[in-house]
Amino acid sequence: MPPQLLKPFKSRRMTLPSESDCAINYHASSPSATDRDRNRNRCRYIKPMLDFWQSLLAALERLAMLPSLIHSVLPSLPSRKRLRDVVRTYDRTMDDLLLETQRLLEAPLDPAKLLHMSGKLQDQFAPKLQASDICMLPSYNHKLPSGLEKGTYLALDVGGSTFRVAVVDLTGQQPGAKSMRIVNMKSYKIDNSVRHLRGNAFFDWMAEKIETAISDPQVKKLHDGSQKFAMGLAWSFPVEQTSIRSGNLLTMGKGFLATEGTLGQDLSELIMAPCRKRNLPVSLDSIVNDSSATLLSRAYEDPATRFAVILGTGFNIAVHLPTSALASSKYKGYPQKWLDEAKHVLVNTELSMFGKDIFPLTKWDEQLNEAHDRPDFQPFEHMISGRYLGEIVRLIIVDAVRSAGLFSGELPDKLNEPYALDTGTLAAMELDESKSLTNAIALFQSKHSLSKPPSYNDIHFVRQVSQLVSHRAAAFLAAGIHALWELRIKAEGLTPAAAGKLAIGCNGSVIEKYPLFRGLCQSHLDELTTASGAEPNSISLEIAVESAIFGAAVAVCCLEE
Repeated sequence: MPPQLLKPFKSRRMTLPSESDCAINYHASSPSATDRDRNRNRCRYIKPMLDFWQSLLAALERLAMLPSLIHSVLPSLPSRKRLRDVVRTYDRTMDDLLLETQRLLEAPLDPAKLLHMSGKLQDQFAPKLQASDICMLPSYNHKLPSGLEKGTYLALDVGGSTFRVAVVDLTGQQPGAKSMRIVNMKSYKIDNSVRHLRGNAFFDWMAEKIETAISDPQVKKLHDGSQKFAMGLAWSFPVEQTSIRSGNLLTMGKGFLATEGTLGQDLSELIMAPCRKRNLPVSLDSIVNDSSATLLSRAYEDPATRFAVILGTGFNIAVHLPTSALASSKYKGYPQKWLDEAKHVLVNTELSMFGKDIFPLTKWDEQLNEAHDRPDFQPFEHMISGRYLGEIVRLIIVDAVRSAGLFSGELPDKLNEPYALDTGTLAAMELDESKSLTNAIALFQSKHSLSKPPSYNDIHFVRQVSQLVSHRAAAFLAAGIHALWELRIKAEGLTPAAAGKLAIGCNGSVIEKYPLFRGLCQSHLDELTTASGAEPNSISLEIAVESAIFGAAVAVCCLEE
């Protein structure tokens, strides 16, 4: 991908009239004697006056005199800020800062450097595949769908702000027809009143909503209650899985109190107990996390799917690996029947935790890490996820305001607060391709107001910086995917040339919606895999629509013989 073309910005430094400004233009019509005398008198006084006033104002600035005193000296200036803008110089120009930012953020994107990062990531994978209880975690899912499975299932999706209950119909792969269909779906908001339900009360609430959903007349037509509805659960919180259908509840975070008195208990039983009290014809047959759900849902439609990327506020990748790729100690406690049957396994890589001392850090990355509650805990995520892209750009903006006079030296509202600049705002600004950037200017002013609306050049700078930051993120994601691709083909005993086509299911606001992000990542992936000896276009990034709902249903159908 060629470097982005950055338009230069005019210098924000103050320039004084040169002595030539006092000179008579002898190339114009001949001046009169009166004009020459007037100009000599003007030049005799204006330069000393300018020198005097600049020296005086600079002294007042240094002494931090009161605005009222400054106004009495120069009453024509409406504010101290404008006085500051007249006399202030900056450490560098906007051109210089933009070029420095471009150099720092684009320097690591050379294919050879990205391949080197991929190799270093593979070195970090090796010990974690042998022993780690926080990453490279095998699941109990070892079967991928064929795409021919058929059935109607109840899919539950529990997220941070919404609980969804859907009836999903899997019809198998048929020419010209959709193989997965949501027949009916109910969505229930999880607000603070729900988050604050303590212990079993939260799971009672879930059972109540499940009852409401399956009581819908449309659902009753499909399911008469004579047989139990097979349910699959996509659970977007930590869980210590103990089987395909059970797992010990861990701290949920995000303000949820459901773990009070229930921490460590079986999640499946916590849900099923209130369902049985209500005599609901349901059975919870599968529990999956969001990355496994994405992989399974995409694999149902594309049998070449072996990876799933979750990239929104957070970041993770699931990968389908031979069981032999992980040490036998990783399967401690697994049933012997599972160990005898499983040849492959879905692995939760927790890739966000890798990358320390691998990815080159700018001073802004270092500032983010140093101020973080858990520095170095998720170094990969800090570079690429939606939570942090906006924060990196915010830190660059603060630097630009202070050192190069962005926004005329005024810090926009709230941008002194960490994480105040939302990545979604940057994405919307990048979507404005108009010559005047009218929408981007209005959006930024509405979110982070200034004493006067930002100029075109100000917003153009912010857009260029956000493009550089997001491009770097897309390239680093490509390096991470390449590292896992290398891990998989080696574990399968393949060469890059013989590895064949591989599809990756993608879910999350950044990879799905951020302008050009998926295309940039795909471009870098093509470069890296081809350089490694693979056929062109060996990997494809594919959006997995409604992956949590469909994945929960597919996880159940994979259990059926």
